[in-house]
Amino acid sequence: MHTEGLLENNSIYISGKIIEECEFSHEVYGEGFYLFKISSERLSDNEDILPITISERLIDRQSLTIDTRVEVIGQLRSYNNYGNKKNKLVLTIFAREINLLEENTEQNPNQIFLNGFICKPPVYRKTPFGREISDILVAVNRAYNKSDYIPCIAWGRNARYLSNLSVGENIKIWGRVQSRKYQKKVEDAVEERIAYEVSISKIEVASEKREKQKSIGNHSF
Repeated sequence: MHTEGLLENNSIYISGKIIEECEFSHEVYGEGFYLFKISSERLSDNEDILPITISERLIDRQSLTIDTRVEVIGQLRSYNNYGNKKNKLVLTIFAREINLLEENTEQNPNQIFLNGFICKPPVYRKTPFGREISDILVAVNRAYNKSDYIPCIAWGRNARYLSNLSVGENIKIWGRVQSRKYQKKVEDAVEERIAYEVSISKIEVASEKREKQKSIGNHSF
């Protein structure tokens, strides 16, 4: 599968093994959409458990069985879940293309590109061991005047760099989608939940690039 030419403002290329069966999710204008989960292994032998949403028109869902390996090109999208009268941001990988892989496939890509706008002030902190972290929420535009709100996390120098950016900045992000388990106290019980976010490996501020191009363009030769 080739990823050249796919860098829109929101694109992901990922592969993994199906660990939860494909189930009906919702219908839009007569088109059914289904949801399943994959396990995408990291180089560290850890794994990310990630949700995939797919149209019934893309593939025979009967072939999406547990332990089947797939590769997906799509977008990371968000929507609001108003269950229990609370607004919860839910993320899913929306498949635009999917292929079944051989069981012994060694490649295990997890690559995402986003071009969006910072919509909340970056939150900078340090771990007890002194590791620097910044969390941001990036709004990425899509068709029909809709936007996806993507939580992102950066480490080290990237975290320091992000901490100096402002709401409204147009940034480009390269990284991977990851899952993270956490515990939340609900009344008298503690529930284990999964959060999804983009782990940033590279950042580019679009305004800085435009300024550099403008400066180069003003030089006389």
